[in-house]
Amino acid sequence: MKKIVVKVGTNVLTREDGLLDITAISHLVDQIAWIKKEGIEVLLVTSGAVGAGLSLIKLSNGLNNVVHRQVLSSIGQIKLMNIYTDLFANHGLLCAQVLATKEDFRDRLHYINMKNCFQALLHDNLIPIVNENDVVSVSELMFTDNDELAGLIAAMTNADTLIILSNVDGVFDGHPDEPESSIIVTIDPDDKKAMNYISHKQSSMGRGGMHTKFRIARKAARIGITTFIANGKKHGILTDILKGDYTATKFTASKKVSNVKKWIAFNEPDQKGNIIINQGAAEILLNKEYTSSLLPIGILAIEGEFKKGDIVKILDHDGKGIGLGVAQYASEKAKKIIGHKGEKPLIHYDFLFVEHKSIVQ
Repeated sequence: MKKIVVKVGTNVLTREDGLLDITAISHLVDQIAWIKKEGIEVLLVTSGAVGAGLSLIKLSNGLNNVVHRQVLSSIGQIKLMNIYTDLFANHGLLCAQVLATKEDFRDRLHYINMKNCFQALLHDNLIPIVNENDVVSVSELMFTDNDELAGLIAAMTNADTLIILSNVDGVFDGHPDEPESSIIVTIDPDDKKAMNYISHKQSSMGRGGMHTKFRIARKAARIGITTFIANGKKHGILTDILKGDYTATKFTASKKVSNVKKWIAFNEPDQKGNIIINQGAAEILLNKEYTSSLLPIGILAIEGEFKKGDIVKILDHDGKGIGLGVAQYASEKAKKIIGHKGEKPLIHYDFLFVEHKSIVQ
């Protein structure tokens, strides 16, 4: 491992009453400091600002949920960073704070600028600490939770490993509280059967749950990032993973894709329209033996409006999602040449991310 993104969830950092667990945070910092001193670049994506805010102020009941979260986050983020700063200072390390919204990742130029910033922060004795900017993030600007943010950061920085820390040991083949359930040690990101074990229930303090963690872990693995879902409450879990002696679920990495395709893969919420293709085009795009662009001749219909440079979703003739791509021209032009031969690709291969590549028999 050369570059690791560690995501730590609310339930790892807080006690049952919702307040911060300083002992757990201190242990996390000790492990990250050890990783850094092993010569591995590490970024920390952290929750916990709301929990920190809860320990400082009691708000009136008249606030709606969004405003309540914004106020607690704005107050708690300062305390959370002060805790990290003091703990990392004990190891001779400095903290760099980065607050992000989903909008920061949508524009390609802005995305590249952020990437360059992260690369600069990874040098010397710095630890980049990333959290969602809950103070300004509302509705469509919000990530599902910090699992999604961690996946974006891992893709952006070309990390080879993503470790998602929760309060369970990994993905189980049943409910984690049932004695007959056992942990799934390794998951192929293209194995759809594993999804049957995932609960849609959210965590008690965070916005996400195991369903979100599984989705992000599988997507990260599909673009070449080895991903673990592990128990952040377990002593030494990060160092155990690096040493190869751990209890966790590992999502094995597929072949790495280009930086542009990584950006496309994690920008699905920004899609402007749908491209519905025929069976022949779908088979070509899904076949590992082919490298293909999407031509108008293979398109059945176009839904929605989009401009050149927008990310669009590709669906097969049954409406199943196949992948994402950057449109090379606007929907107005594309609709005029549906089914035509000899036209320029609507999506060039270099800007096409196919999610379910397989050898078609």
